[in-house]
Amino acid sequence: MPYENGGNGNRPRKKRLKKLFLRTFLITFASLATLVFAGWLTLQSVIKPPEIPDHSPPAAKTEQHEAAYVVPEAEQEDTLIGGGLHAPEGFTRSDRKNDFYTFLIFGLDEGNNTDSIMVAAYDDANKKAYVIGLPRDLKVNVKRRVKKINAAYPAGTLNGGGRIGGAEQLKREIKTIIGFTPDYFICVNLEAFERVIDAVGGVEVNVPYEMNYTDTAQDLTIQFDEGIRTLNGKEALAFARHRRNNEKRGGEWVTTKSYTDYERIENQQAVIRALISKLLTPASILKLDEFIDIFNENVYTDIALNNMGWFAYKLNDIRSADEALETYTIPTTGTTGAPDWYELPDETAIVELINSTINPYVKNIEAKDLEIAN
Repeated sequence: MPYENGGNGNRPRKKRLKKLFLRTFLITFASLATLVFAGWLTLQSVIKPPEIPDHSPPAAKTEQHEAAYVVPEAEQEDTLIGGGLHAPEGFTRSDRKNDFYTFLIFGLDEGNNTDSIMVAAYDDANKKAYVIGLPRDLKVNVKRRVKKINAAYPAGTLNGGGRIGGAEQLKREIKTIIGFTPDYFICVNLEAFERVIDAVGGVEVNVPYEMNYTDTAQDLTIQFDEGIRTLNGKEALAFARHRRNNEKRGGEWVTTKSYTDYERIENQQAVIRALISKLLTPASILKLDEFIDIFNENVYTDIALNNMGWFAYKLNDIRSADEALETYTIPTTGTTGAPDWYELPDETAIVELINSTINPYVKNIEAKDLEIAN
């Protein structure tokens, strides 16, 4: 699907907690789901903070700390980008900030594509969290034909790479954009979005305008009248993803109205607010077992269960503070337009944003630590 809104040199935009959009639902859902485990883990007295992973180069690491990952044979050269899954050149374990953790968070659609990609950080010393969203069409400096960041995960799963290979190839390519390797990854199947909404009995939203869109290739139909209505999981996901209206003319589907990303974000926010309100009701608490099943079947991560409980408590603290969570979008200079519609990273603005938010090191990340595609 073409990218409808060309870039315009957008700069980092800070948003308050209540203004999270759909892809931030992934971290919201992850935090709510992990809270389910927190109580059980507390009873067993096993919750503890994780050790910060050692990303030092192989020569400076013991054998037991060597990264274990599957190399996707189909893209050998791309597994070497960014210096691998290690710290930036010249950075060591001793350069890490204390109690500062970073995460790659991404959501998969039904086609195993990364529908949403974020890098997050939690600074326990200052009780702050940061989330930076990456456009799916962000151009990366790779050898493969499709040079979009959302192609990294599928490429990594090839030839037996599986979910680990996919996640770690995505980490490598993320590193070329932000300069360092995230500590952990959290992968969420977006089916969880539908299932959670169905589990709470649907969500009530105000449809701000008439929506009529058909995509025969995806077997997708979005048809909502303007006004307040209750949406089930499938309808809520369609509502949150709606970009344009179309109609059939002369045997072809023709776009009749396109909507801005801002209008789409407002719709996504409406679904999230409605969902959170439903999750906090007594009726939802009684469905704890069902939420546990959804989590087990739709969330894949390399965070240990006892560490996840620790993060859950921390995320709960952040949810209670207005300014404790800051969200941004990676800065871009614009789009290449047709036919590829690549979003071009803004190197200078990215370095500034990373150092003021998610950089886990006491030293600044510099432009030389990135590998921005031309």
